[in-house]
Amino acid sequence: MTNTTNTASTTSATKPSFAPSHSDAELVNQPVGYWSSAAGQAVVHHIRTMLAEEGLTQPQWWVLNQVPADGSARDRAAVVGVLRGYLEFGEGGIEHNIEALLRRKLLTQETEGGVRKLRLTDAGGELRTRVAERQQQTRAEIHEGIDDAEYVRALKVLQRMIYNVDGAAWHH
Repeated sequence: MTNTTNTASTTSATKPSFAPSHSDAELVNQPVGYWSSAAGQAVVHHIRTMLAEEGLTQPQWWVLNQVPADGSARDRAAVVGVLRGYLEFGEGGIEHNIEALLRRKLLTQETEGGVRKLRLTDAGGELRTRVAERQQQTRAEIHEGIDDAEYVRALKVLQRMIYNVDGAAWHH
């Protein structure tokens, strides 16, 4: 018998209530590098686990989202151009994942006027739709107990810290 219980609600029901690790007076001296890295690792792991359950890597999901859902094609070089700055994958990693999606017949590629163009197949479109719904559920799990104003403030603080140390971060 297959268990069809919603794991998100089961997990929430069995988890203890959230409590910060330290008091506010202690948190002010905690290292941001540790906490931002720990948050990033935990969230990315959670997202990648959901995607793996759907048979996708995170870069494959990014690619599927860059190809129009309306059935039209998109220039492959444009897809790579947008995604080359994402995390640690770079251009070669994105190209590899495009090839994997082509082999799985989730994308097709055609050449028009010397330009390679990517298009979703029916199976690719169906997978994209299904995963987009799961992505919204995953986002809700990650944001549970955090209102939009808190979330925006946290991102602005992190962006300011990146700016303060002459760092570079990019996301469209």
